[in-house]
Amino acid sequence: MSACPTLVTDRLILRPFTESDLDAYFEVMTTPEVRSSLQVPEMFAPVNAWMGMAAWLGQWELRGSGQWALEERSSGRMVGRAGLNRPPWPDWPGLEVGWALHPECWGLGYATEAGARAIDFAFEALGADEVVSVILAENERSQKVARRLGFELADERTRSFFLDLPHGIWKLPRIRWGQSVDPLGTAGTELVPVSAGGALRRPGPPHR
Repeated sequence: MSACPTLVTDRLILRPFTESDLDAYFEVMTTPEVRSSLQVPEMFAPVNAWMGMAAWLGQWELRGSGQWALEERSSGRMVGRAGLNRPPWPDWPGLEVGWALHPECWGLGYATEAGARAIDFAFEALGADEVVSVILAENERSQKVARRLGFELADERTRSFFLDLPHGIWKLPRIRWGQSVDPLGTAGTELVPVSAGGALRRPGPPHR
């Protein structure tokens, strides 16, 4: 049984990656828009997508955090990934919340919806005091998502994990999460406990 739980929001299922996600995930990561916003290298191949999925599953097993595959509830389509990240880089700033979605889903609020559920999981299930989001300084779309979720820009510099361009370090402490309000939000999420011991659900703040 996977250490990665399955979460359900109004429009999305956040679930573990499976082998059958490979083609869809490779398509997401190699769209021109995602390549540009995440600086995905031109040499990125299906094997790299497969290794990425395996790395997320491995992080769940080793650290109890990771990103989920995002499945659109209305269609069953795998539309991207979102969730948490704690890599072992020495200057990594903390427990990160991140997302990457197929451009066909941009503007629908899926990143904010999945990000809100990931934040709720970080504070409720993992007991984190703060979450961060590491965003390229030129990635304005992700910065807008971070602001909607209540993050504030705390620092901007070049880091050892990506020397080519500066990243902004956006922070959201637990104490401010309950005060984060998105006026365009939708109500309600639920946790489906499929891992050992399950988990209890606490409704997060409104999300888009």
